[in-house]
Amino acid sequence: MQTVMKTLLAAAALAALHTAPALAAGEAKNVIFFLGDGMGPATVTASRIYQYGESGKLSMEKLDRTARIKTFSNDAQTTDSAPSMAAYMTGVKMNNEVISMSADTRAIEPNKDGTGNCGANNGAPVSTLLELAKAKGKAIGAVTTTRVTHATPAATYAHVCHRDAESDIIAQAVPGGAGYNAKLGNGLDVLMGGGAKFLLPATQKGGKRSDGRNLLQEFAAKGYPVLQTGSQLAAFDAKSASRVVGIFANDHLDYELDRVKNKLDQPSLAQMTAAAIDVLSKNGNGYVLMVEGGRIDHALHGTNAKRALVDTIAFDDAIKTALAKVDLKNTLVVVTADHDHTMTINGYSKRGNPIHDIARSYADGQPSKDANGAVYTTLVFGNGPNRKPSRVSVDSATATADDYQQEAGIRLSSETHGGGDVMLMSGGAGSSGFKGVMDNTKVFGLVKSALGL
Repeated sequence: MQTVMKTLLAAAALAALHTAPALAAGEAKNVIFFLGDGMGPATVTASRIYQYGESGKLSMEKLDRTARIKTFSNDAQTTDSAPSMAAYMTGVKMNNEVISMSADTRAIEPNKDGTGNCGANNGAPVSTLLELAKAKGKAIGAVTTTRVTHATPAATYAHVCHRDAESDIIAQAVPGGAGYNAKLGNGLDVLMGGGAKFLLPATQKGGKRSDGRNLLQEFAAKGYPVLQTGSQLAAFDAKSASRVVGIFANDHLDYELDRVKNKLDQPSLAQMTAAAIDVLSKNGNGYVLMVEGGRIDHALHGTNAKRALVDTIAFDDAIKTALAKVDLKNTLVVVTADHDHTMTINGYSKRGNPIHDIARSYADGQPSKDANGAVYTTLVFGNGPNRKPSRVSVDSATATADDYQQEAGIRLSSETHGGGDVMLMSGGAGSSGFKGVMDNTKVFGLVKSALGL
């Protein structure tokens, strides 16, 4: 009898475990979703070593919960940024190049001016996290170092069949204008990044819009303070404003290394993040903010590891800034990536060797050499532009220069994404469910549940 009772109790406990919610619904009032574009595990490790040494810690690594995320898209082992970010924002697997549409949507190339959407009988929009939050009275925002029309920010507020339809994408963000996404209610409360060319008419220098609209003026007419320089953001009283648009470059913002070195009048990602939190925090119902370190990906595509590492540190500094401003008792912070890259850390370099330098042996500190006696770097790529017919030695001055492109195993004009899993780190209200190996679509459900949407 005791054996039977023990069996029944064990079965009941197991059933309760499977039916219990992963976290308490509505536990988080606010969510900040940080996305390091292309920030695979090797990039995280290399950036940590670059800035803090082997035993150091990034701010993102101080969050309590960790998980491993599968990133494949509906039609590809290795995902494009568009469907991967859209999976986080909608919970739906979609095809490469597609942004926040149903799984049956086909990617259709747009016109050269960034117009031309889905066409007839080609999928349907699926609700995004920001749309759901706005419907519940929360403030919403997106901040990026790329164009605000780029794949990652676009997936939060727009629905298109191809990520390159950037003129159509930004039209969905202007309240009351042609093509506006009515599911955004009275609009995004914060939108900051680059990409002015898709907001300006082709008749104006740098503009690409063929419809003659000036969306910066249209945003201003709807009551948005419109900022265009880092100096303007620094002078902006974010704590008294209820909304803001900041477009700080005609294309993407510059890499952090160049922004600092050349003293450009552009804000850092940390400065944009701080201002966004100040604006959104005035909403008594809470907020959802997406922050992207987007140029990590671009540097990796160019196999320029140094700029990728510096941009990753700038992204981590934005996380540090946010953690200092929010209360984790009511705020969920999620940090992840949309996909990996082909960069790897190779060889047996001694501890303390600069991660972006030539490899030096832990045994004697001397430069490591390949089978033909040529010196190589610690960081290399699986594919990319720097692939010579035969290897020659790399010296330290060359390897550590700002513009150095690490060597690649396969020659391509641009390095590709990697198909490996990425990391997710989380902390704060509603973070207990972020653990184990998860599909990127499942992250959406956990965030949605944490917010009680």
